[in-house]
Amino acid sequence: MSALPESDWRAHSGLQRIIRTLSDGEVKPLAVGGAVRDSLLGLPVSDVDLATALRPDEVIRRLETAGIKAIPTGIAHGTITAVADGRSFEITTLRRDVATDGRRATVAFSHDWREDAERRDFTMNALYADIQSGEIFDSVGGLADLDARHVRFIGDAAQRIAEDYLRILRYYRFLARFGEDPADTEALAACRDAAPSLKSLSRERIADELMKLLATDDPRAAIGHMLSADIFAHIVSEIDGDAAGMLDRVVTREQAHGIAPCAMRRLTAMLPKSPELSGKIASKLRLSKKMQAGLVSRMDFASAPVDAGAIPAIAYHTSEEAARDIALLFAPDSEVAACLTALGNWERPDFPLKGSDLIAMGLTPGPAVSHTLEAIRTAWIAEGFPDTSRVRALAHEVIG
Repeated sequence: MSALPESDWRAHSGLQRIIRTLSDGEVKPLAVGGAVRDSLLGLPVSDVDLATALRPDEVIRRLETAGIKAIPTGIAHGTITAVADGRSFEITTLRRDVATDGRRATVAFSHDWREDAERRDFTMNALYADIQSGEIFDSVGGLADLDARHVRFIGDAAQRIAEDYLRILRYYRFLARFGEDPADTEALAACRDAAPSLKSLSRERIADELMKLLATDDPRAAIGHMLSADIFAHIVSEIDGDAAGMLDRVVTREQAHGIAPCAMRRLTAMLPKSPELSGKIASKLRLSKKMQAGLVSRMDFASAPVDAGAIPAIAYHTSEEAARDIALLFAPDSEVAACLTALGNWERPDFPLKGSDLIAMGLTPGPAVSHTLEAIRTAWIAEGFPDTSRVRALAHEVIG
């Protein structure tokens, strides 16, 4: 892994324009972070970040002179977003931290590439690359760690975490996505020791990072390390006593049936099986109202019989997606496959009766119509959504 592989993102016309605009002889912007890391791992590259020795005002001046849109998205920290040929690229001036408090940093701009690398979080995120030649620049041992799938903080792990406490959760997310056991002992110890400081962060930042972790292909080992270090005591103290077992069950079922990972489904698995308590936790995490409602609606079935016979009714009352989650979460092992099969070609049926139909059958107009209609609907659902003739027979039975 000594050079970037050929890839479409490197040849993007907008990126090439930006490189030409910000280059002076041998001094040019370099790709840094995720684009370099993911390219070396053969993963898709979605975002491309660039680092440059040019000051932000000079970056803006050059881009605008070249007719490239420049947006000062993080100007205080030296970040400009350039939009060229339909794609956005973040360009950040080399910098060093002047002061940090675990939540935000005050930076000073720099011309020192090594200094810029050493302020980053993990060695595999501090790899720089010449986009045109593919040459890799590594001053912190990131290539060796990437090759070994070893997630390691740059320099002193405790110091890196003290600069931004969210790096605790980022560490576990990177461990889940890129790491292999054995995990870095210094990193694990530093995360455990600094965990109480997570309480100083906003719930939104906590939830965002936690959901990204749970959305990885297989977060079980990383979550196991978090549970061992009692990390959740400082972010979701009410977590289920068998969170590891419940997470293992749902991930195993996802993998067995070829179902894509879902962070909300996995979070539901790890929370107490109480709609009220889980709803309060979701609210404390500042999850969206839609996510909170979805979590509670699934948790309503934690203690209900969930089998292939019940799944169509569950889907009717919630949604096909929710019913699939409920089956993966709460159905017994012997019923999971049948539940998913029952949802395979499921479409929400339309109730084939209206209040006017009941009146035509002889029911007196008034409140009794809606009550009777709901009684018939309940019987229709219980019988597995029979056809119109059976529904009319049910109606005559109820009216009679």
